[in-house]
Amino acid sequence: MNKPLRRISIFCGLLVLALLLRTNWLQYVKAEDLSTRKENRRVQIAQYASERGNIIVGGQPITGSVVTNGSDYKFKRTYLDGPMWAPVTGYASQAFGSTQLESLEDGILTGNDDRLFFDRTIGMFTGEKKQGGNVVTTLNAAAQKAAFTSLGNKKGAVAAIDPRTGAILALASTPSYDPSTFAGNSKADEKAWVALKDSEDKNLVNRALRETYPPGSTFKVVTAAAALEHGVVSNIDAPTDTPEPYILPGTKTQLPNHASGCEKATLKFALEVSCNSVFANVGDKVGRDKMLETAQKFGFNNDKIDVPVRAFASVYDKNMGRDGNAQSAIGQFNTAATPLQMTMVAAAVANDGKLMKPYMVDKVTAPNLDVLEKHEPEEMSRPLSPANAQKVQQMMVDVVENGTGTGAKINGVTVGGKTGTAQHGEKNAKRPYAWFISYAKTDKGSPVAVAVVIEDSQADREDITGGGLAAPVALAVMNAVIKSQG
Repeated sequence: MNKPLRRISIFCGLLVLALLLRTNWLQYVKAEDLSTRKENRRVQIAQYASERGNIIVGGQPITGSVVTNGSDYKFKRTYLDGPMWAPVTGYASQAFGSTQLESLEDGILTGNDDRLFFDRTIGMFTGEKKQGGNVVTTLNAAAQKAAFTSLGNKKGAVAAIDPRTGAILALASTPSYDPSTFAGNSKADEKAWVALKDSEDKNLVNRALRETYPPGSTFKVVTAAAALEHGVVSNIDAPTDTPEPYILPGTKTQLPNHASGCEKATLKFALEVSCNSVFANVGDKVGRDKMLETAQKFGFNNDKIDVPVRAFASVYDKNMGRDGNAQSAIGQFNTAATPLQMTMVAAAVANDGKLMKPYMVDKVTAPNLDVLEKHEPEEMSRPLSPANAQKVQQMMVDVVENGTGTGAKINGVTVGGKTGTAQHGEKNAKRPYAWFISYAKTDKGSPVAVAVVIEDSQADREDITGGGLAAPVALAVMNAVIKSQG
């Protein structure tokens, strides 16, 4: 072979080798990445080629699937009571993707999860159609309905937890949306999606997990726990050294009270009537670092709280000065919390100081109902000792029996709570947020802890209080849980 031909042969051989390497790289190394890319339309077609499994509440599906015509996507998702359950399910849309449980559990729901490989293989031989598995939640249908209907046309959120296990019983957010209205890929679906996406009311946002608010006086429960844990207060019935008026440390600014009798008030009385001065004073004595330590044990500053949907991190500032810490001790300054976080606070107190990790998926099952994965309750932290937790319980019960939270009383049930009216906006000019956190205890233990925040309502500004607006919502949820559990 002459020299030019040999060079051409070598060059062609190198091209073939490069082609083989590239083909093998695409087929074996990059195959999974390419097959799961959102630009790969075949993936989306396959995702909706069979009926999705269901999300289950109380043994009943709250989702379904229907056949769609005139589309590459054979099945479309449907929802039962969509607006009520949207904060739990999220949405699965042929055109706009998926969120929350629909997204996180997509492998199970579509039947593509590796744990369903055996079912898919058997189906190839038996001719059975591919089916998705099911996601069984911890949600309590009665509690969710009570939360959603009690919020009504108010803008706000509710989170309820079983303190003994961390199981989420209710997760409501209003205003909500119906995922069915944009589950397909038609012009009508697009119109519904655009209206929701651009809405000033942020209907698509799960406020219970994905919005933070100044917690106001509900945070005084955390401050009380910190004072007891760090030895600043040992006797909740002993007078404190709180002056009246109280001047924020390092400033000339007076911190106002909205109740009388706060000078040298006991910690118990201060929580009952919600004395700002006492808790700012106590928080200052505890100090920023120890306040931070306690707040973080309750879950603040943790950006990895997955239920399995990831909640926004609640915030207690690590670098603020003394005056900021004193204001933060009453839930103001730049302290911020999700409703889930404040439910965790109430749950830890109710559970004698043990905080259980919140979760809302009890188990996932195969189409034949075989259990593929079962959640086991898991301790998250111990923000306060059993003895100190019981002291805080006494104080919270007193709030409901004699103080600002009387709207949450339940006959024959021990209820502890704390109201909050959180100021916000420049110079506190915006309408305040109404908060209420609580727990209920029966002779069978403490089946529920609740947090309610009402971000906006039709009430006049002077009528916006945690006891007036939020406590009745919490009461409805607690009653629903107690009645459903017999």
